[in-house]
Amino acid sequence: MDAEEFRRRGREMVDYVADYLENIEKRHVYPDVEPGYLRSLIPSEAPEEPESYEDIMKDVERVIMPGVTHWHSPNFFAYFPTGSSYPAMLADMLCGAIGCIGFSWAASPACTELETVMLDWLGKMLQLPECFIAGTSGQGGGVIQGTASEATLMALLAARCKAIRSVQSKHPEKSESDIVSKLVAYTSEQAHSSVERAALIGGVTMKKVPNDHRYSLRPDVFKQMLEEDKAGGLIPFFLCATLGTTSSCAFDPLTDLGPICNSEKMWLHVDAAYAGSAFICPEFRPLMKGIEFADSFNFNPHKWLLINFDCSAMWVRKRTDIIGAFKVEPLYLKHENQESGLVTDYRHWQIPLGRRFRSLKMWFVFRLYGTKGLQAYIRKHVALAKEFESLVRADKRFEICAEVILGLVCFRLKGTNELNQALLKRITKSREIHLVPCQLSGRFVLRFAVCARTTESHHIHQAWRHITQLTFELLQEPCH
Repeated sequence: MDAEEFRRRGREMVDYVADYLENIEKRHVYPDVEPGYLRSLIPSEAPEEPESYEDIMKDVERVIMPGVTHWHSPNFFAYFPTGSSYPAMLADMLCGAIGCIGFSWAASPACTELETVMLDWLGKMLQLPECFIAGTSGQGGGVIQGTASEATLMALLAARCKAIRSVQSKHPEKSESDIVSKLVAYTSEQAHSSVERAALIGGVTMKKVPNDHRYSLRPDVFKQMLEEDKAGGLIPFFLCATLGTTSSCAFDPLTDLGPICNSEKMWLHVDAAYAGSAFICPEFRPLMKGIEFADSFNFNPHKWLLINFDCSAMWVRKRTDIIGAFKVEPLYLKHENQESGLVTDYRHWQIPLGRRFRSLKMWFVFRLYGTKGLQAYIRKHVALAKEFESLVRADKRFEICAEVILGLVCFRLKGTNELNQALLKRITKSREIHLVPCQLSGRFVLRFAVCARTTESHHIHQAWRHITQLTFELLQEPCH
């Protein structure tokens, strides 16, 4: 493919993408395929000779689209949103064209410097404490990770390194392996599974702290666990608190947990993967009260801020804590400007060495929407969730299972778990809308998350009509 054909095919692809997104409602939101469906549709080996572009595009519809779950359909209400907008897609095209591998400032100065400034822009939009803003002389700063899972892992590994050095400064005779065997991390019972996974990778023990009736981590129990563990010769070193849990969008109380962590010299990492985007709105900022106690903070603009995957924003109070844990400096990666004090080499802030020019997406979206446009988008989704909540509350057969704070509604049919499982099975089989469940207090609960950029009020009402129709049919059956 030469430049001329690329121009032509590029225009065709933009048209295809625009048509796909404009007409996405006409497609079933959930695919009707069995595992292994794709293998029989394509050859078992790569072609010897080049094939035509037209044939490839035909196969996109024949092979790929039947197996796609359409996350950007306004009938998709599962998991949490995945961000997408035309400005972000255009920026991703430019990122792919530039194709730099920005592991250091010297590898591509614009790639590094735009990221630093974009994380400052975003941090200021959230009104994060000044310690998290890099500026030109700040001790903290932000970095784009691939996912919130990576951010949690980075925070835990940095905290582990800091804890080991702290113990060894007082007890130089203690080996690293001996110290690690006594380290304990903590998180909520409602925390994302990736938090537990970070501890597995980091080789440390993680304990789950029970929750209260609102599914928030209980500070009193946390403090009691710390005292018991210290009395047993263990070393508490890390807490991952969640703002907006995956199951119910619950919020852990940072104002209570922060002082405990600070007094115990424990690293406090705050995971706000979904909810963090809402903090650009002043009315939702109280939900992050106590963030000044955190050592690191993370959320996913690629969830709810119109920036397509992957773009997970992470800030640290002291960047030396994270750099010190991961700095390896072979000669071929050194460059003459790195000691200037103005240079960031992001390879020291993440697991992989290579990194894409992801800050372009942020730059395009922030400029083309503006803070006010992004705030309006968040508010619209929250209003739609409240609208769905009111529909559920008006039907005596259903109940709301957790406080509706942002764009997630947890609800269920009054009755057994089996009844709700049967309802979800019918919803999934119909392929008109897509939901996923969670478990709260031993109950099987349906989650309704407002996800797509194009979701409107009539989609909410249409979804509710569909759910109630399936409910009517289910309850008519003799066994129910």
